[in-house]
Amino acid sequence: MKSYWTLLRTPGVSRLIGAQLTARFPFGMLSLAFLIHIERIFDSYGAAGLVLGAMSIGQAIAGPLTSRLMGRLGMRPVIIATMFICAVSIIVMALVPLSIPSLMLIGFVSGLSTPPIQPAVRTIYPKIVNSRQLNPLFSLDASAQEIIWVLGPVIATFVALQVSTTAGILLAAFFLVAGGIWFVSLPEVGRVRIPRSRRKIGVVLKKPEVLLSTIVGFTLVAACAAVEAGVVAVFGHGSADAGWVLGIFAIGSLIGGLALGHAPIGPWALAARMLIVTIGLALASLWLTFWWLSLALLVAGVGIAPAFAVLFGIVSASVKFSDTAEAYGWVGTGQLIGAAMGSAIAGFSIDQSGPVSAIYVAAGFAALGCIIPALGRRWHPDLRGRDISPIPDTEPIQVQVS
Repeated sequence: MKSYWTLLRTPGVSRLIGAQLTARFPFGMLSLAFLIHIERIFDSYGAAGLVLGAMSIGQAIAGPLTSRLMGRLGMRPVIIATMFICAVSIIVMALVPLSIPSLMLIGFVSGLSTPPIQPAVRTIYPKIVNSRQLNPLFSLDASAQEIIWVLGPVIATFVALQVSTTAGILLAAFFLVAGGIWFVSLPEVGRVRIPRSRRKIGVVLKKPEVLLSTIVGFTLVAACAAVEAGVVAVFGHGSADAGWVLGIFAIGSLIGGLALGHAPIGPWALAARMLIVTIGLALASLWLTFWWLSLALLVAGVGIAPAFAVLFGIVSASVKFSDTAEAYGWVGTGQLIGAAMGSAIAGFSIDQSGPVSAIYVAAGFAALGCIIPALGRRWHPDLRGRDISPIPDTEPIQVQVS
């Protein structure tokens, strides 16, 4: 813990983590908030799945595009513009009575305008700490990120069930705007400039390490989203038990992130962490009682933050600095699609086969996220004892010979 406190005292680190978590917090809330909101309006989890699917398509397109735009236009203009469009879209979906096709269209726009906060902050981190601190910083960031992906749905569930589904969505919009303004006002955002990439868009995905991180990030967040939908369906709209169970899920992840944050990252690191998640989710499907789900999801949570930390470390060590924003854009896109698609598939399965089917879906995604890095371990870099800072960009210089 002492090393984490030392990191947080490093100039710029604590405020960067706080601002980016606040700005990204809505995306841990919105999938579940819209799932509950649209199911209540149309009495169909499948209808909610269609809207979330449209959002995921927009997010898939946005991630790498907006990340590359930051290299051309700068971080602040891109983040401010996308933040405004995204917030307006979310508010319209919450307040205006719309048909499913209209909700899908606006959902697509909100996904397309997702602010590229994650690529921005991952690009800034190597510039404010030394190489020795970078891996612990990624671990700390991954642990804190669980506030988004696990605690976010807890808050969305509590607000949606205790106040209203509209209030839950509007709260997410508030976090988006407040956190976005805080983030773009930070001096570190103004000081770090992303070099314009000389490669065509998408070329960075030809790096197996980036592709591996993108795919596994998708499966991990999809598993989280599916189990969250399943837990809500188990306890129903009138109970706060779902929020408590998901809160315990978040605690497990926080424990895992802080406990395993300094563990060496070898070729089996990602598969091992995903195995923990898979075992916990498989156990969760056995009995759908409050205490059993709490215990099983506590176990599953232990692997989540450490898995995220490995993903970030792999990307950082594998690409040039000018490609980091786009690389993290693809990884972030994978996670956002995972959140939407996990909720969507779980919603359809709940309609067809009941709540336990959503837990099966979650365990299936996690198992896939374990098998893929195990089979592709030759593309998983061995980062034990290595500097995981991005590869510096170099250019030829003119030398005058006299």
